[in-house]
Amino acid sequence: MAFPIRTCVVCAEEFELRPGKPGFANRCPACSEPESAEPAAQAGLASGDLKADRELNEARRRTIRDMLYRKES
Repeated sequence: MAFPIRTCVVCAEEFELRPGKPGFANRCPACSEPESAEPAAQAGLASGDLKADRELNEARRRTIRDMLYRKES
C-alpha cells in the first residue's frame, strides 16, 4: 500500500505522509524539524533572571498585602 502524497505548506515540496513522521501532517520533514528545536533553546533561564523574578514577585506580594490590609480612616 502506498503512502498518501502531500504538498508542504511551507516549501511547496511533495512528500509521502508516513505513519511515524515527526512534525505536522501538512509539512515535509525538513520544514518540521526547526520548530521542534526552538522551545528547547528557550527553556533555560539564567540565575540572574530567577533572582530578578523572585524580587519582583516579592514586591508584588508586599504591595497586594499592603492594599488588602491597610486601615481605612
